[in-house]
Amino acid sequence: MSTPRSRAAALPYLALGSGIVCLSFSAFFVRWSQAAGPIAALYRMIFASLLLAPFALPRLITRRAAIRRSWLLFPLVGGLFSALDFTFWSIAVTLTTAANATLLGNASPLWVALFALLVFREKLGRLFWLGLGLTLSGAVLVVGSDFLLHPAFGTGDSFALISSLFYAGVFLAMQRGREALDPLTYTWIAVCVTALGLLIINLALANPLTGYPPQTWLIFLASAVFSQILGYLSMSYALGHLPASVVAPTMIGQPVLTTLLAIPLLAEIPTAWQAAGGLLVLAGIYLVHLAYNRQKSLSDQPTGHKAAP
Repeated sequence: MSTPRSRAAALPYLALGSGIVCLSFSAFFVRWSQAAGPIAALYRMIFASLLLAPFALPRLITRRAAIRRSWLLFPLVGGLFSALDFTFWSIAVTLTTAANATLLGNASPLWVALFALLVFREKLGRLFWLGLGLTLSGAVLVVGSDFLLHPAFGTGDSFALISSLFYAGVFLAMQRGREALDPLTYTWIAVCVTALGLLIINLALANPLTGYPPQTWLIFLASAVFSQILGYLSMSYALGHLPASVVAPTMIGQPVLTTLLAIPLLAEIPTAWQAAGGLLVLAGIYLVHLAYNRQKSLSDQPTGHKAAP
């Protein structure tokens, strides 16, 4: 029989699993909306910010005296990175397969590890370089084969890789921000900043903001509730209670689940080259995570703030 302590200990793992499931549907909502990718991302953020406001604002006002201004830098920066991530990724979804966009968009662990190597001068061993080689080889297979057969697909794959750079920034900002801010406060601030950034981007791209059919608006709303609110709140909660060594490898399940769901939902069956490249990317990302977190566990320093509940 489970005890209250064991149930509490299982909550972060349940949150991580539910977050992966919710985020795996992100690409499908973009496709089903039949709107420009950045528009789908914009209304996902607008609806999410409005739905979260009645819960986040009172909490933020109550705790405002205890929140340092420096802590707000992380959701602000994370929100800006998120706007750029969503812009490139949502365009990629319309140009390539949902599986490719999700797979390559989740190459962020590679950039996180390289950032640690180049900026923090962390030493990364053979396992990291093996993972890097596998990831790049798999990406070449996926992007290269798509570009030769379908140039638009190759362009979409490249956009997904660019989005993964900004997604790495989102991950780093969220991990640091959750040391001081609770999941709801962090997520709401970041979502509001992301919505503002996406509004500016859509205006610059001259994408129409209105004129969509009721079905599209419902898909925007479903995307906000399912992928954004449930998905990111779950991930934010998990990041505040589980080490990166647990969260990072588990995130590989997102592109795998998207690939499997794309077969019945979008009739997208990966080619042999895509499947081989995808497996190499997944294996490489896993090894990069493993190498990075092994090194981090050896040289980790206390951050000075305990994770917010």
